[in-house]
This record gives sequence, structure tokens and C-alpha cells, in this order.
Amino acid sequence: MNAALRRIITGAMAISLAAPLAACGNGNDDTGAHQESVGLLLPENKAARYEAFDHRIIESRISTLCLQCTVEYRNAGAQVDVQKRQFQALVKKGVKVIILDPVDAQAAKSWVDEAAKKGVKVIAYDRLAEGDVAAYVSYDNEKIGQLQGKGILDALGSQAANADVVMLNGSPTDPNAPSFKKGAHDVLDHKVHKIVYETDVPEWSAAEAEKDLKTVIKDRGTAGFDAVYSANDGMADGAAAALQSAGMKDIPLGGQDAELPALRRLVNGTQSFTIYKQVRPEAETAAEIAFRLLRGKSIASFTSTTADSKSKTGIPAKLFKAQIVTKDELKDTVIRDGVVPVDWLCTKDVAAACKSLGLD
Repeated sequence: MNAALRRIITGAMAISLAAPLAACGNGNDDTGAHQESVGLLLPENKAARYEAFDHRIIESRISTLCLQCTVEYRNAGAQVDVQKRQFQALVKKGVKVIILDPVDAQAAKSWVDEAAKKGVKVIAYDRLAEGDVAAYVSYDNEKIGQLQGKGILDALGSQAANADVVMLNGSPTDPNAPSFKKGAHDVLDHKVHKIVYETDVPEWSAAEAEKDLKTVIKDRGTAGFDAVYSANDGMADGAAAALQSAGMKDIPLGGQDAELPALRRLVNGTQSFTIYKQVRPEAETAAEIAFRLLRGKSIASFTSTTADSKSKTGIPAKLFKAQIVTKDELKDTVIRDGVVPVDWLCTKDVAAACKSLGLD
């Protein structure tokens, strides 16, 4: 092939490849030819939901809304300093909207305020970051705590008034944890005999929760408490392990997040309930707000209420409702909604129990 012919063919190929790319730039309210980015900073990877659901759903929704947008995603691995560097790198790169689920809400204040002064819009996601955030998307966390308290009472039944309860609360750096704790106390206080042990578990660590509960069992004996409140399913995993190693059965144990291992524990009877928070509406709403802020549009239709942090009041917010899930509600919640396929839930070790629940 001579050089002239090669140039003609190469030019024709370039035009044919460029044409569909140019056409793609005209969809979904995109009018500019430049690429834009939305930052997404999630706090840790111990909870399965962040990688499996939040990241995937937010990225998918933004790509649907904005063909030219990309999502700059980072996970801090529960390290505040790592998240700070990730956040500041996005600002330096010129990202104008950041969805932030903070490792430490208070520590994030200085970064958020500095970014806001540069015109960066920060959406506090799932946890309310301190500072000048533009919007907040989460669940009503005090009501979640109340649901958890109710779940413990329901599991104890007629024994509740005489029951001693252990409380494993969430991480002291998570702004949601005090709300869960307050809500749970609102329900449990004066309804159970006594809270015999209570602690805040750093970084929501399952290992620390297991260690704490083993200490309680050692100090009080296997008859020393009647139920365990765990602020989330990850810590409930550690609590369940501690109960099992001590040979303690039929101890009411609650969690939160509807994680797959917890759902299996519901089936086999080693966990009494979890709290189901539908991730999709929360994640998709955050993506919608991010897109509208990127375009300078109103977010009023997506923020039906307001929230207050220690540093800012009247933050436009959307707070979703959660629900208790026991083994009897699995079919009409997480399975119906496609969160967990039956074949993922009903592995060989819980197959018989699944069959008895009509889940096979």
C-alpha cells in the first residue's frame, strides 16, 4: 500500500470513529464538549455495601445522567489522613462536586470549608460531615436506633422487663453512631431491666466487638446478660462469634445494614434481626443532586427536609426510612428487591433452614 492511499484510509477511519463519539456528546442534558468529574469518597471497605452497592449505583446513575461525566472514586480504608489527601487531590484537580461519606465527620470540617470557599459543592452522604456542605443524603438515624431497640424488645418478648442487655455502639468518629445510640436508648431504657455493659467500638470493628463481648462473658458468666445490641451487622458478626465460642445459644442479637453474612445468620437463628436500608434510592438521589449541582440547577425537588450539624444549620437534606427485617421478612424485602439472590443466601450450610422459610 502506498503512502497516499494509507493516508486516505487512515483519515477515513478517524472520521468514522469520531462521528459516534461526537454524537454521544449531545445526550442527557449535556451541551458542552469537555469532560466533567464528580468526586466520590467512601469511608471504608469493611462494610460490604460500599464497594458492592454505593459505588456501583452512584457511578451508574451519574453516567446515565451525564454521558460526558466521569466519577473519580476513592475509598479511604477507614483512614482519616488518607481521605483528607484524597479530598484535597480532587479539589486540586478541579473537581467541582464531591460526594463525601466521611471517616471522621469533625475532621472533615476544615477540608469542606476550604473547598466551599473555592466553589466546590460537597454532598454529605450517609454520614453528615461538618463544615459548609451543600446537601445531605442519608437515613433518619435516630429512627433507625429506635427500630433496633424495638427489634431487641421483640426478640426478648415477655422476658424483656427482666432482661439485661449489652450494647455495642458504633464508632466514636461516625456522626451517625450517637443517633443510633440515642434512638436505641429511647426504646430500651425503662423497658429492659438494665444495660449491664455499653461501649463505643472504634471503626465499627468486628474484631473489637468480639473482644469486648468475650470480656463481658468472662466477667459476668454465660448467664450474665440476655441480649446484645450491635449497632451494625459487621460488629454483630464479631458478637455472634463470641457467643458461639462460649456455647451461648438463643441470645437475641441485632444489627444493621442487611449484609449477606447477617442475612445468613437470620436464617440459621444466630442473629435476630437486621435493619434494611435500601441503598439504591439513597445512592441514586446523591447522584441526582451531584449532577444538578454540577449544572447549577436547583436541588429543591430532591431535598424534602433540612438537617443541622454542629457547624451549619438548614442543610438541604433527604432522609429515607428504614425497616426491621427478621427471617420471616427476608422474602418480602431483600430478596424481593433483588439485593440478595436466593442462591447467594441459601448456601449448603443453611439450605434446610431456607427451605423451612420457603426460600428454596
